[in-house]
Amino acid sequence: MNNPQQAERVRLGKTDVQVSLMGVGTWAWGDWIMWGYGRGGYTDDDLHLAYQRTLASGINFFDTAEVYGFPSHRSEKLLGQFLQADSRQNAAPPVIATKFFPWPGRFTRGQLLRALRGSLKRLGLPRVDLYQIHVPSPLVPVERWAEALAGAVEAGLARSVGVSNYSVDEMRRAHEVLARHNIPLASNQVEYSLLKRDPERNGLLAACRDLGITLIAYSPLTMGLLTGKYSPDHMPGGPRASKYGAQFIGAIQPLIGRLREFGLAHGDKTPSQVALNWTLCKGTLPIPGAKNVRQVDENAGALGWRLSDDEVSQLDAAADAVPFAGR
Repeated sequence: MNNPQQAERVRLGKTDVQVSLMGVGTWAWGDWIMWGYGRGGYTDDDLHLAYQRTLASGINFFDTAEVYGFPSHRSEKLLGQFLQADSRQNAAPPVIATKFFPWPGRFTRGQLLRALRGSLKRLGLPRVDLYQIHVPSPLVPVERWAEALAGAVEAGLARSVGVSNYSVDEMRRAHEVLARHNIPLASNQVEYSLLKRDPERNGLLAACRDLGITLIAYSPLTMGLLTGKYSPDHMPGGPRASKYGAQFIGAIQPLIGRLREFGLAHGDKTPSQVALNWTLCKGTLPIPGAKNVRQVDENAGALGWRLSDDEVSQLDAAADAVPFAGR
């Protein structure tokens, strides 16, 4: 599984945190609403094996959140169990990111620090490598949560801090507050894929490059749609079917065809591997989900090679031709 390309590390923003070119999103680790956890599709043992295979493949970055698997915080708890069970087997500890959710009623720095300590207890860690605000709050100014993030670093509870789902303006404001504390804003985690290219169009991707902030791309396979396994006659299950619909699934088939075409040209890569490689070529850190070993291996196959600039441009054009894309 290991090779030098897969083991390559990059800095998270302008911090000293070193991460693999790709990470793993753990939304599905405990989530039954969207992903059907606990309904027989995958088990905790499957997830533990996926965790181990991820590290064996050279991928060291795991992203979770206090609300994944809510209300039991199942994702953080599972990740914590795996960290403790395998701690002696890992030459270097994995890089762990989690998030604070600004529920109504949460207004203060003290509440953020209490939430962070709760996450650390579930993870079994003295500090987290990256702590993020999950979404901007309509009730609390960006600046107040940025000050609270600075407090998390200054208290020794987080190595670095970031935001998620922030606009360009919100991100810049958070960056400015943290800079006054000599703390870099490490990342902004947003949805980004061939079918969700808003960060390109609204200037967020360019702003991240200008400020030295890592854009962490969640749902880089558009919740599985870019794997090529779905069609109008074979729809995804659960809420995804109603979210996208057969018309949209049908409309993306020409794009899937281009992904297959370019995959063949690069040694029989799959549509999902080409789609993930596209996000890497855009300079982002994708965090696809992985519920089992097979999905880990599939994701890792996006590393160690690169699409050409011309292929990236052709995929951009194919994605632009999809009606309803970006919704």
